[in-house]
Order: sequence, then C-alpha cells, then structure tokens
Amino acid sequence: MAKKDLNEDVLSGASISEEGKGKAEKKAKKAPGKKNKKGISKKAAKTIKSVVACVLVVALLVAYVATGTVRKGFIHSTLGLTTGITAVTVTDKDGNKTNVPVSVFNYYFAMLYNNMKSTQSQYEQYGLDLASMNLDVDFEKSLSSQTTTNDNDETVTWLEYLYEETLETIKDTYMYYNEAVKANGGEEPAITEEQQAELDDTISQYKESANGYGFTVSGYFVQVFGKGVTEKVFRQEAVRSYIAQNYKEQLSTETTETEHTAEELEAYKSEHTADLESVCIRIFEAASEDEAKEFYASLNSDGSNFTELCVNYASTDFDKEYYAADGASTKLYATRANLQNGGYAIATSSTDEESGESTSEGLDWLFSTDRANGDSYQYSTSVVYVIAPVDVYDVETVNVRHILISPITDSEDTTSATDASAEQWATALETAQSLLDEFNAGEGTEDDFSILAAENSTDTGSSTNGGLYEDVYPGQMVDTFNTWCFEDGRKTGDTSIVQSQYGYHVMYYVGQTGTLAWEKTAGDALASAASTSAVDALSESYTVAFNWFGKFYIEKDTDIDH
Repeated sequence: MAKKDLNEDVLSGASISEEGKGKAEKKAKKAPGKKNKKGISKKAAKTIKSVVACVLVVALLVAYVATGTVRKGFIHSTLGLTTGITAVTVTDKDGNKTNVPVSVFNYYFAMLYNNMKSTQSQYEQYGLDLASMNLDVDFEKSLSSQTTTNDNDETVTWLEYLYEETLETIKDTYMYYNEAVKANGGEEPAITEEQQAELDDTISQYKESANGYGFTVSGYFVQVFGKGVTEKVFRQEAVRSYIAQNYKEQLSTETTETEHTAEELEAYKSEHTADLESVCIRIFEAASEDEAKEFYASLNSDGSNFTELCVNYASTDFDKEYYAADGASTKLYATRANLQNGGYAIATSSTDEESGESTSEGLDWLFSTDRANGDSYQYSTSVVYVIAPVDVYDVETVNVRHILISPITDSEDTTSATDASAEQWATALETAQSLLDEFNAGEGTEDDFSILAAENSTDTGSSTNGGLYEDVYPGQMVDTFNTWCFEDGRKTGDTSIVQSQYGYHVMYYVGQTGTLAWEKTAGDALASAASTSAVDALSESYTVAFNWFGKFYIEKDTDIDH
C-alpha cells in the first residue's frame, strides 16, 4: 500500500464527540494572559499549536495509535546517519553534555508535528476559526514557505517554529531525566508497572497496525515518526519521558507537602485578598438575555421563588428536574475564579487594549463591599440573589464520602448522564435509595459506607478509596454536592442523596478537617509558586543547541510527496 494511502486510511478512523468539541472550544476560547493580534493569548496559542511539556509526550503515544495521525513524506534515506550523528546537545549547569542523535530529534519532532496536525484536524471538524488560534498552517504546502509568530512575537516559518518547540521538548525531557538519574545514584530509575504496561500495550497496538500494512514494527515507526525512529528508539524515549514525568511530579509533591507558617499564610492573605474572597449566592443562567430579564422581574424580593423560576426557565427536561432542588442553583462561598470557570455571563471580563487590564462589570458588582443579604442583579443571561456578601470566610475544608450511581443508558449515541431518559434516571435513583437503605439498616459506620462505595460507585476517581474525598474546599465539587457539604449544621455521619449532571450521589459526611479553606488556597498557591520557581531555576541551568552538522540530517518539510 502506498504511503499516501496509509496516511488517508488511518486518518479516516478518527471520531469527534460533542463532549470533545465542548472541551476543545473551551480550551480555545479560554485565554488568560496578554492577547495577540489574532485575539487569543500567547499562552493559549502555544498550547494549541504544540505540546512541549515532557509529561505530555508519553500521554500522546496511545493517542497516535487511536487517531492514526501519521506523516507521509521524509527526506533522508540513510538510516545509519540518523542514529550516529548528533542533532542537538543538552548541557547542564556543570557542563555535562548529552548528545541527542538525529533519530531521537526526529522522534520528538514527529510527536509535536503529529499533535499539531491532529489538533488542527479536530478544530476544523468543530468549525472553529484556525486563523484566530494561530493554527492556520497548510500541511499540503512546505512548512518553510509559511510563517507564524513564536513566543517572542517574532515572525518565523512554521518549520523554524517546530524546531524551536522540539528543542524545548528535548531540553525539558532530558533535564528531568538527567536529574532523576543523578538523584538515583547515577542509575536509571525504574518506571512504574502501570507505565510499563501502557508502553507494552502501545507497542502491541503499533505491531498490529504494522502487520496490517505489511511492515515490521520498526519499519512502521519509521513511516510514522521519521528515519531512525525504530522500536528501540521509541521504547528508549518513552521510558525516558516516563522517568522525566515521574521526577517532575516528585519535585512538585515535595513543594506541595511543604508546611507553611501562619505568618506566611497571613502575608499571602494580605497580598491576595481578592483571590480569597467569596460570596454565597443563588444563581441561574438563562438561555437568553430576554429570559433573564423576565426571570429577574418575577423574582420575589426575599428570593423565595428562586427555585420555582429556575424550573420554569430551565431549557431541558433534565434541567427542570435538576433545578427542583435548591442546591442546584446555590453556590456557597464562591470565589471569582469559581464563577469564571463556571462560564457564567456575570463573570465575563473585558480587556483594555491600551493598559491590558482585565475588568468584569458583573463581578465588580457582586464582590463590592456595598452588597448586602437580599441584593439581586441581572447581568446579561445571569440572574443572582445574594445570600451572604463578600468576605474571606473562615469555613473549613471537609472530608466526605459518596457513592455515585450514574443512569445506565442503552444507546451508543448517549454520551452523558444528562442524555438519559426519565426511566433510566428513575432506575438510578432506586439503586441509590436501596444502597442508602442498606447502609442505614446496618451499623451505619464509615467503614460500612466505604465498602458499599468500593463495590457500587461509578466514580472511578474515588471508588477505589471507598468514595473518599479529602480536604474538599468550596467550589471544588459540582454545585449540589458542594452545597450539601457546606450547609450550616452539617455533622459527622449525616447522609443524603443529591443529584448532579453525573447521576445520584449517596452522601456520607465525614467531618471538617480543621484547615480553613482560604488557608488551603493560600498554601496551594505558595506551593505552586515555589514549584514554579524551582522549575525555572532548573530550566535556566540547562541549555540546548543544534549541532551544526547534524542539523543537515534532521526532518525538514514533511507531508510533502517528494
């Protein structure tokens, strides 16, 4: 089969779900930081155009098998040159050098190239504007004949841009890998059993694909990743990427577990009060601004009919049932970030083109010290009723267990619980109630609940831990879950059933942790800053540079039939 046929045949297997579309659109539109001329932030544009973090390289391995994103045109034909010639050199602070051969450079170049092409393909299917995302490269033309903007706002060719990103990826991966080896007494650390199994499974999938096209697995790797990228090279770099990933996570864990003094936390609070302030509100997002105005006009001054109006103006059968519970429209101790991440219109911000400062009229009103209990406001499609005005509240984080029972659907087209039928939701509620009844019929201990969660919960993130979530802070969980946890008077051993867009949650309240939510937020921020500082210092101690001779043998313009 011709290389072009291979490329088109494998690419045709990709599928896009509405859930994936939503995530991609949110990722593309959510752009913190300075915006470039095309309307998207530099940070977001970098994320969209390529994936440079070493921790993501391994995660992409299986994705390439699944989506079949392969390249079809390669420059060099002499395999020996690609394995014997140094493409780039990574140097640490002590002057120790790691020579990276052309074959390894080609591996990382292909990873970035394939990811960029796959991302563009998905965004095209979503109908998104590629130009506005700095992803308007034409893969049917020479990369060296097209330009883009790099992270320094310089105009470069797309080929030069990919070279820059490949260098950074190699530097990051080998930086963490080399430090991991040093920390392990000069020996390469072992990867986890799960990582080894994932790698073996990936290789197995590639072998299956290779056999289907009449290739050896190494021959198939050359077709997909470039000359010199044999199975040996693939395994080697995958292992090194895993090791780099593990060491980076270790560094992050060490900084996260650092204890901060009360003085450090108070100092952070003084400097970042706006980030720690929160409000307690009822909030509803209408389908249109006209409906929001009607909702607001009908709202009683004491907010007593807020839930009733939510049900009336809900746009789907699921939402009407969901909003029948007060907790669905209640946000206890919501921060500015909670509302921004929730996509509420009231949190919409605008950026001054001259100063670059971001402001939000809606949040300015809500978080004003002029607010009082009972104030209400309609902004665009959002309607808000204030339960408690802005403050840095001394609310503690909590430990809680739950059993999630998601409705079982019988259609391949159903991608989320909200698509389930009323009958399927009713069945899920019956299951949840039977589990709560079983628990209440026994001794009612936390251990009993833990066993039920492990055996029945569909929440893979907590079922193996008996349904336990520790140090839960306001806004961390979905609204109904969050409201139940932080309601006044909640006490250890309380149980209930709440509904969310994921299903029914059988709840068990373990208790408060003794840690104030704002202290946890401050501690996490300080740890993140320390981690970033440590990474920046490590990154500055390493350099990466092309070998002038080896650069002649690396991959150049790709996906062009030669």
